[in-house]
Amino acid sequence: MNQRMLGIIDATTYTNAIEDLTVNRSMAAVPFAGRYRLIDFILSNMVNSDIDSVAIFPKYQYRSLMDHLGSGKQWDLNRKRDGLFFFPSPHLNDQYSEFGSIRQLSDHIDYFLRSKQEYAVIANSYTVCNIDFKDVLAKHVKMGCDITEIRKDGESLQMYVMSTKLLLNLIHDNNQTGYKTIAQVIMDNTHKLMICDYEFDGYVAIIDSTESYYRHSLEMLKPEVWQQLFLTNRPILTKVKDEPPARHGQNAIVKNSMIANGSVIEGHVENSIIFRAVHIGKGTVVKNGIIMQKSQIGEDCVLENVVLDKDVKVGSGIELKGTSDLPVVLRKGTVQGALMKS
Repeated sequence: MNQRMLGIIDATTYTNAIEDLTVNRSMAAVPFAGRYRLIDFILSNMVNSDIDSVAIFPKYQYRSLMDHLGSGKQWDLNRKRDGLFFFPSPHLNDQYSEFGSIRQLSDHIDYFLRSKQEYAVIANSYTVCNIDFKDVLAKHVKMGCDITEIRKDGESLQMYVMSTKLLLNLIHDNNQTGYKTIAQVIMDNTHKLMICDYEFDGYVAIIDSTESYYRHSLEMLKPEVWQQLFLTNRPILTKVKDEPPARHGQNAIVKNSMIANGSVIEGHVENSIIFRAVHIGKGTVVKNGIIMQKSQIGEDCVLENVVLDKDVKVGSGIELKGTSDLPVVLRKGTVQGALMKS
C-alpha cells in the first residue's frame, strides 16, 4: 500500500499579538533559537518523516520566507520530481486568514491533482516541536481514521493527517458543505467521518504572541528542552550562513547563554540568546535577552528582559528594562540612543 505523504504548511496566519516581530516578515520567518526560523521546525519534521513533496501556502510579507527557503536545498527538497513548492495567495484583499483555509488550498488545486501521494499532512508554521509523522500515519491507518488530529495535553496543535482523496473531496464539496477550514470539519458532529486524536508527548512551543516567543525562546537554554527538540537522528535543518567563530573579549563574561557564530562579546551576557554577527560593547550587561542578527549594542548599557530584532542599534549608556511577562521589544532596524561609531 502506498503510504507516502504530502506536506502542506499553512503560512497564512497573522496575529497582532506578535506584530512587533512580523512587520517585515511572516510568522513562519520569525528567527528563533539563535540560528533558525520558525518554519524550520515543521519543515524539518516533514523531511525527517520521509515527506519529499512539501507545499507552502503564504499570504502576507513572505519575501523573507522565500529568501530563507530558496530552492529547498538545505532540506534536500531541490528535486526534479516533487520537492518544495511555494503557493502565495492570489487573493490578498480577501479576509480569509483562518488556519487550514479550504479556499486557500482550492486556489492551487492542480498541485493536489498532480500528486501521487496517498496521504497528506497539514500543519501550521509556528509550532516548535520534533514529531515523526510516520508514527501518526501508522496509527491513522491502523485505526481506520478519516482525519487524525495531533494534540498535546488534549489541545489541538493544528496538525492533521488525512487521505489526499478526502482532502480533494473537501475542496470540491466546499460550496455544498460550507466548511471554510479543516477545524470546522473536525468540530462538525453531523458528518460520518471518523475523527481520531494522536497525543504527542514531546516538547511543544506554540509561538502566537510576543510574550510566548520570549518565554519559549529562553526555554531553549534548558538542557532538558534542548535534548527533546534537537535530536541527532531527527535534526532541525536550516539555511546555513558562513560566519567566523564567535569572539569573546578579554573581560567578557558569558553565563548560561547561546552565542551564535560571528558575534563579538565584550560585555556581560547572562541567560540570553545571541544570534549571528551581534556586537556587545565593553561594560554592557545583557540579561534575559533575545538579540537577533547583526544588532549592535554600545558600551556601558544595561539590557534586561528585552527582544531586539535584526539590525537594531543601541547607543552607549542606554538602559532598557522589561519584565518576564512584558519584555521590551525593539523592531527591526530601530536606532536607540546615539549612533555608535563605526
